[in-house]
Amino acid sequence: MKQNLKLSTALTVAALALAGCYVLPVVDPQGNVQYQPYPLPPAGMPVAAAPGAYPLPGTPLPAVLNARLYPDNDLATQTGVVTGTVANMMNGKGRFQLQYGGEVLTGEATRVSNDERKGIASAFGSSGSYMSCEYQMNNPRQGAGSCVFSNGARYKLHIGS
Repeated sequence: MKQNLKLSTALTVAALALAGCYVLPVVDPQGNVQYQPYPLPPAGMPVAAAPGAYPLPGTPLPAVLNARLYPDNDLATQTGVVTGTVANMMNGKGRFQLQYGGEVLTGEATRVSNDERKGIASAFGSSGSYMSCEYQMNNPRQGAGSCVFSNGARYKLHIGS
């Protein structure tokens, strides 16, 4: 009975891990990378580990968090509040995506060396838009910071519920 439970649990975890969707960059004939959005599960739902792998017992599962960007200058007020999602991998890295100006921007976040709470984030869209953020996490599921877009729009960033 105990072996059946272990096998069932292992198969369920493996199936969930394989259900994740990852999109690799496509390279056009000229050698330019064509960035594509990658789907993230709804906020609050754990993100599966790498395809074919599962976390070791006691390892925290990644979490998908809501990200809200509030205008901080006149240029940003033209767009209003921007929303997206951040997948906190619980290892100092994160993945996020948001829609801005009709374009999906995808990127990553990384903790600053020697500081568990501060980090930087960058994202890029297929038509050339980009953004840069600096943030500080209060805990693994909540934080705040500021972001600047390539067009000069500035936003205050709120991560989590």
